This record gives sequence, structure tokens and C-alpha cells, in this order.
Amino acid sequence: MKAAILGFLLRSVNAAVSSTGFTVSLTDVSYFLPPGSIATISVAEELKVAFSDGPFVPFTVVQSTSYNAAEISSVAAKYLTEDDVFQIGFLEAIYIQCSENQTLSSSQVQIGNITSTVISGATITGSLNPGPYFMNAFGQVYEAWRLYSDTNGAFTESVIANPHGEFSVLPAGTMGQKSAIAVPSRLYFTKTAEKPLAGVRMGIKDIYDIKGLRTSNGNRAWYWLYPPANNTATPVQNLIDAGAVVVGKMITSQFANGEVATADWVDYHEAFNPRGDGYQDTSSSSSGGGAGAAAYPWLDVALGSDTGGSVRGPAQVQGIYGNRPSHGLVSLEHTMSLSPVLDTAGLLARNPLLWKEAAKAMYRSNITFSSAYPHSIKTLEWPTTSDNVADTLLIDFLSKLTTFLNASATPFNVSAAWTTDNPTLDPIETVLNITYPILISKQQIPLVRDPFYADYAAKHDGRRPFIDPVPLVRWGWGQNSSHTVDEAITNKTTFMSWINRTALAPSATTCSESLLLYVGAAGKDSTTYRNLYRAEPVPPSGFYAGSISGFAEAPDFVVPIGEAPYFSEVTRHEEYLPVAVDFMAAKGCDGMLFQLIADLYDAGVVRAAEAGRSGVTGGDILFRRGGRVEEEFA
Repeated sequence: MKAAILGFLLRSVNAAVSSTGFTVSLTDVSYFLPPGSIATISVAEELKVAFSDGPFVPFTVVQSTSYNAAEISSVAAKYLTEDDVFQIGFLEAIYIQCSENQTLSSSQVQIGNITSTVISGATITGSLNPGPYFMNAFGQVYEAWRLYSDTNGAFTESVIANPHGEFSVLPAGTMGQKSAIAVPSRLYFTKTAEKPLAGVRMGIKDIYDIKGLRTSNGNRAWYWLYPPANNTATPVQNLIDAGAVVVGKMITSQFANGEVATADWVDYHEAFNPRGDGYQDTSSSSSGGGAGAAAYPWLDVALGSDTGGSVRGPAQVQGIYGNRPSHGLVSLEHTMSLSPVLDTAGLLARNPLLWKEAAKAMYRSNITFSSAYPHSIKTLEWPTTSDNVADTLLIDFLSKLTTFLNASATPFNVSAAWTTDNPTLDPIETVLNITYPILISKQQIPLVRDPFYADYAAKHDGRRPFIDPVPLVRWGWGQNSSHTVDEAITNKTTFMSWINRTALAPSATTCSESLLLYVGAAGKDSTTYRNLYRAEPVPPSGFYAGSISGFAEAPDFVVPIGEAPYFSEVTRHEEYLPVAVDFMAAKGCDGMLFQLIADLYDAGVVRAAEAGRSGVTGGDILFRRGGRVEEEFA
């Protein structure tokens, strides 16, 4: 009887146990091995002794056209420079894939100063791409995903996908902060026409649903109230379909409202801006995406959203590329909304060419690339004298741009032009003063607040969930305001009709008659210290240059052009912050802007941003020492 009960219990335990992967350390670098082996190799006799030191042996798959030590050594050196997951510890053993049936004269090969065991005469079940792997004593092969610490607090969760395309939270940690992010070897992937983003590491703002994961929208109660998503948001799915590897969900301010560190952020802490003294505001609501793309060389692109500046702000203050697209360029199913008439999905990246490729994959047929450019540039409040480093950079950049385009640049005053063209209407600052707060509050209340309150009350005996101060103030203002969404949309439409036939008029030959430029960030003028006490939040009224694209439904792209010094109140030392320019064009001209910026990059007018303290020179973020720990490879 006891044996029968024990047998039943054992069967129950076996049925309940499943692997969630493994964590290992190789030369003090942490790795995650996803559950489920991808291949099996018959373990060579010369390797079996290695398993006395642990359950896994690291090895490298090498593709070689000529089966000789010199080429294998050259390939290994190439792997070391191209891939941050690969390291010389993986050269303990090598498995050589060769185009011809050849053998080495020895069971070992000298690669630099490393003596590597050759896995020869082995039978393989499955297929292996080049790169680093781990193998257990049974010959089961596992991918090596390097674990990085989220030192800048950019992620809400680290995630990993299973072979069926469903995601789960990564069950691993490493020294540094609350999250460890796992990234696969870049050597595993080959880009193709069907998979142009193969192996591109992507972080996703935590307002987009991903199948198998919970969504927080920046609110702890929301995260635990609702189950994991059954669907993946369209922008995310488009990126995954193109081969992108989603490595985590990224911090957002609550319900994508604009919050400032540190007082406004209560449920979750704002990510840390790596630039300058490391304690400047990241801007929101795509805080995590901006900080992650600027801080981590191992993260390639981040998906954010922009309603009133939530991609552009983080891109500007962290000196990376970011875009608010033309409204409607990609649908937003399974995405939390702030205002359906203003919401857009945009991308943040350090490299403008990769940024363009990611946009092409996400926007699909809705974006058309062209290389015929306007010869007219209109500038908003552009400096005319070189009074400081930022002004000098801006004046010099405009000169290079006009030369590149063979264009003329003229100042444009939105307020004066509006008054001239619309003498019977109120000033534009009056017409649009509360348009934005009306749209975001009165549209988010029925779409987000009311169903959330009702669902939470039903589960918690009529209680209300905690809400951060900013969305609470905005919702309260919207509920008490007598102004309507229809009024706000009418004012928005009036402005859009005017600006889209004047400053942002379309062109049959160059897509947009003009480019409209304004200063996105100007070094010391962009300081917002996160350790200051601030006034209570108020509705985000007013009109400024960054408001134009949202009301006009036109593209607005951030381009970093350098950095300027400022005296830090934190370090009591001279530090540097980004200088950035925003490009606007007619609605639907996103492809023209992406191509123009790519051409400016090829011409050396703009450059890729670096990860770290400086977008120009990189460098360690001040509160920590960065860089890769690696032995000398000779």
C-alpha cells in the first residue's frame, strides 16, 4: 500500500516538474541556457573527463572552408570581435562544420594561446548555427544567452520566447539590479529578405501586449489584476515576424502619462539616464526605451509610443534616434491607449541604419522610401549667433544640411503665420492651449480608467487601486472640464488643415515641400535633475514646437548631432549632455525622412550614437564601471 502511494506521488511530481532553463558562469560571465536542447552530439571520449568539473561543457561551432588550424583560429578571432556573447572560454572544445570531408591530424588544435579539444567523429542530431554553446554529459546541446544586469533600471521584466512564439518571464538573475536580461549570440542569426531583423535585440515598452506576459502600463495593481496576454500587439508582432528577438518589457510612466523623476513616479521607479552625471530625467513615457538604448551596447532597438512626445523626449535628452511617425502608420491593437487620435508607435536606436530597417519592418507597406529631398528648410527659433557650444553645433549642422540638400533655410514663426492666415481666429496658443489635455484625459477615462476601476472594485470589495499623482490629476481635470473631445478634435483638425497646406505641405516630387526643423535638446538647457522637489502636477496645457506634429499627424524625427558641456550640480564637475535636432515633414513622408537621415549618415553629416556616459565618445556611466571583462586573445 505504501509503495503504491509513493509511486503515485512520484508520478505526480514528475508530471509537475519542468525545466525553466539553467544559469551557469564561465570565466565570471553569467549565462542562461534556455530550457530544451536544440541538438544532440555523441559525446567524444576526450570530452567526458571535462564533465567531472560540472554539468556543462562550453564549446564552439565553427564553420570552416578549409579544415586547418590557421583558418579556425582566424574564425574564432572574428567571433570574438563580432559577438558579445562569445568569449574564449567557449574554445575549450570546438565542433567544426566543414564544406569538405576532412580531418585534423590531432584531436587538439592550438587557437592563439588556447589549446582546444576537437569534437571529431561525432554524430549530430539536429542543426547548429555557428557560435557558442553548452553541452551536458548526455550530449544535449543548449544555446548560450549572456546575462546582463539592468543597471539603469530600464526594464520591468526580462523575457524569453519558447519555440511556439509564446513568451515567459526569464527565471534568472545576476549581480547589479533587480533584473537580468538574457541576449542570444549574434552568431546564431543570418539576415535574409524575409528576416531583415534576424538577431536584432529589442526591448518593448510595457504598454504593448505580448502573448504569455502580463502588461503593467506602469501600474502595479493593473499588472496583478489582469492575466497574461493572449495576443501580441501588432507593432511587436511585425518586428518579431521580421526576426527581432524580444529580450524584455521596458519601464513606462503610468498609463503613458508624462511624469518627471522622482516625485511623480510612485509605483515604479523611472529609468536612469546614462548621459552626463547620470541623474538627469529620462523624459517619459518611453523612459525605459530611451535609457536602455542609450546605456546598453547589447540592446539594439527599443519600441516606444509617442502621443505628446513620449518617444521624442527620451531620444532628445539621451542623444539617440527616435521617431514619432505619421499617425496611423501602424495599427495599435492590444496596446494601451492614451488618446486614439494622437497615439503612435515609434522606435529608439543608436544606429540610424538599423533604426530605418526596424521601421521598414514595423510599418510594412504603409511606409514608402524616397530619396528626392526638399530644397526648402524652415527653422523654428534657431540660434543665429554662436554664443555657446550648443548654438555652434546647431548653426554648423544647419549649414551642412543646406549644403547637402542644396537648400535654403528661412526662419518660420508659427504664431505669426497663423495670425496672418487666420485673422478672424484666436492666436494659436489660445486655440490649442487645452486641446492636448482634453484629448488625453477625456479619451483615456472611458478607455482605461473606468473599466480598470470597475474590474478592481469587483475583485477587491469596492476598493480603488492606487494611481500615481500625474494620471490622477489629469483624469480628475478631464472629468470636471466642460470642454468636449469633439471641440478638441475640431481645433486639432483646423490646425492640421492649415499647417498641412503651409509649412508642411505635400509635394509630388519631394514628398514634402519643406523640412521643418526645431531644436530638440541643447546641452545645459536640457538639464532636469531627478533629485529635486517639484510642484504638484497640473494638466499639460500649452503649445510649443513639439506639439505641431501630433496635431498635424505628421512625422517628427529626432537626430542627435553632438553634445555640449554643463556644470553638474551632482558631480560638481563639467559634464556633457546631448544636442539634438527634430526633423518634420508632410504627413506620410516618413520614408523620405528615414532615407534622408541614412544618406546624411553615409555622408558623415550625422553619426551613430555611442552607448554610455556620452553619445559621442561612449565611456563608463559614472555610477558604475562598464566594459567587457575578457582575457587576452592572441
